[in-house]
Amino acid sequence: MTYRVMVTGGAGFIGSTLVRYLVREIGAVTLTVDKLTYAGSLSSLAEIAGSNLYHFLKADILDAAAVRAALRDFQPDIVMHLAAETHVDRSIDTPLGFVDTNVVGTTVLLHEAYEYWRVLPAARRESFRFHHVSTDEVFGSLPGSARADETARYDPSSPYAASKAAADHIVRAWHRTYSMPVVLSGCGNNYGPYQFPEKFVPMMILKALAGEPMPVYGLGENVRDWLFVEDHVRALWTIATKGRVGETYLVGGRAERRNIDVALQICRIMDELAPDPAGGHARLVSFVPDRPGHDLRYALDDSRLRRELDWAPQESFDSGLRRTVSWYLDRRDWWQPLTSVYRGERLGRLPDRPHAVAGMGRAP
Repeated sequence: MTYRVMVTGGAGFIGSTLVRYLVREIGAVTLTVDKLTYAGSLSSLAEIAGSNLYHFLKADILDAAAVRAALRDFQPDIVMHLAAETHVDRSIDTPLGFVDTNVVGTTVLLHEAYEYWRVLPAARRESFRFHHVSTDEVFGSLPGSARADETARYDPSSPYAASKAAADHIVRAWHRTYSMPVVLSGCGNNYGPYQFPEKFVPMMILKALAGEPMPVYGLGENVRDWLFVEDHVRALWTIATKGRVGETYLVGGRAERRNIDVALQICRIMDELAPDPAGGHARLVSFVPDRPGHDLRYALDDSRLRRELDWAPQESFDSGLRRTVSWYLDRRDWWQPLTSVYRGERLGRLPDRPHAVAGMGRAP
């Protein structure tokens, strides 16, 4: 069959990778819905813009009328929900925007999708899926060598993580209350081409390329499970089409690394591919004050996904990181225009004095 897939947040990093995959590899008729914030760019979709399988709608998932019209007009078989505010640092400074998009926006989208689904013909109603994409950060910091599985307790630390946790619960509530055919997934730290440079890996690459200090929070001891974005989108499609209704599947890369080790590995690749005339790039690594509530370690147990749906990553961390560094070195045309939006500053450090959190009134 030819699938019709609606992807929210489809101009973002993971979303655009998913849309390119759906059009090129699956042959799915795909509607990208994105409001094109600073982190969403149509240039990430330029490679498929001429395809008759690709459609784009600029819309906010908070706009119920726009969502309703998109569902009615496009008639999707699957809705894959990736639209979200995602940067932890920004959530510390502007938490209400994260609640609006991640919690309220998810609820609006889910409700409109439910209203669309419940009047579909029986066969289409049976096959329809709403796939909600979440994060490992909902589980909070994990001790020792523990890995979170699908039954792990939620313990979010940041406003971003809390907003995603709330959205997860809302999606599950629509399934349990209204029998909405949902599947959920959570993932580790994605990296790869087309990632906005505020995120750790592209920031390190571009700072190294510019010969500027490469800022690492604290002592760089924070551990993340790294997942190459193309492996992630293959998992997302597998979950959307083969996952059991009402279930959650975690997507891990089994590539736990300390932030400092990732930064130094990027330096070694840069030393090889773009030598630094002033010496090795490692000299640029600098430690900056840690952000508030910075979880020490995330890790996922993706055994269910591998066992039940026969998924496994195709890239190792080493090969994926080398591909990523090479891509940023080759694609200045994509990232250089973004420097007018984001200049590489580190966010998420609150002042020591009483302050007003953006959108929440003025401190006395």
